[in-house]
Amino acid sequence: MAGDADFALDRTLLIRRFGRAAATCDEVAVLAREVARRMDERLDYIRIEPKRILDLGCGTGADLDGLGRRFPAAHRVGADFALPMLARARGARGLLDRLRALGRPQGPTLACTDAAALPFARASMSLVWSNLMLNWLADPLPALREVHRVLEVDGMLMFSTLGPDTLRELRAALPAAQGERVHRFIDMHDLGDALVQAGFSDPVMDMEVLTLTYADLDELLRDLRLSGCANASVARPRGLAGKGGWEAARQTFEALRRDGRLPATFEIVQGHAWKAQPKTSDDGRAIVRFQPRPAKG
Repeated sequence: MAGDADFALDRTLLIRRFGRAAATCDEVAVLAREVARRMDERLDYIRIEPKRILDLGCGTGADLDGLGRRFPAAHRVGADFALPMLARARGARGLLDRLRALGRPQGPTLACTDAAALPFARASMSLVWSNLMLNWLADPLPALREVHRVLEVDGMLMFSTLGPDTLRELRAALPAAQGERVHRFIDMHDLGDALVQAGFSDPVMDMEVLTLTYADLDELLRDLRLSGCANASVARPRGLAGKGGWEAARQTFEALRRDGRLPATFEIVQGHAWKAQPKTSDDGRAIVRFQPRPAKG
C-alpha cells in the first residue's frame, strides 16, 4: 500500500516539478483529459446539483472549464499545491481581460494549498472533484479526511487515481536494484478502506486499464517529465545501475514493441463516495434524531 511507513514521496520535489511543468503539461495531458471525460460521463447517471464545487489538484484548470459547462450555476474553486499551475489556470488578467469579463459568469476561485490542510470551512462544498491527484500522496487518508470535512452532508467526492499496475512495463525494464525507479500506487481496496476511515459512506469504485503507445522509451520519459509525473519516491535512485543500465533498459522495453509502437499501461481507479448524516458529534457523543409523529387522520 502506498501509505506504508517505508514509502514516502519528496513533497518539495513534487511542488518544484509540477511548478516547472505548468508551461508544458497541457501538451502531453492525453491521459488526464481522457480520464476527465470518463469521469464526466459518470455524472450523467448521478443526481446532484452542486452549489459549490472544489477541483482538488486542478492543475492548469482544464477540468474547471468542463465542470462549469455541466454546472453553470455552481461556484467553482480550484486548489493546487503548485502556484505556477494556478497562474496558468487564472490566465491573463490585464485591464483588457477584466473589461472583457464584465457581464460574464464569474470565473473560479483559486487557492494554493496542501490537500491535507484545506483552507475551506466545514461543510462549504457540495462536490469535490479530484482527477489523478490522490496518487501523488504517499498516504491519502489525511486528504480524504479533509475532503470529508469540507463537504456538506449529502455532498459527493468524485475521484480518479492510478493503481499499482501503472507503468508496469517501465518498472520491469528498469533495474530493480538501488531503490524504487517507478514509485508505488495505492491498491483500489486499500483506497476503499481509507475512504471508510475518513467517514465516507457507500464508496463505489472500479478499475480499468488504459494503454498509451510510444515511438520509443525516450518519448515516454519525455511525456512523464513534461507533465511533472516523474518518480518522486524518497527512495528513488539517482542514476541507472552500472555503465550499461540505460542500454539494458532500452533493450528490455524494446522487446515489447507491437505494430511499431511501445506500450505503457495505466491502471485507472475511478469512484465516488457520499458524506452521510453524522452518527456522532465532534466530541464523540452519539447523535439521536427524533422524527415527529405523523398527524392522525
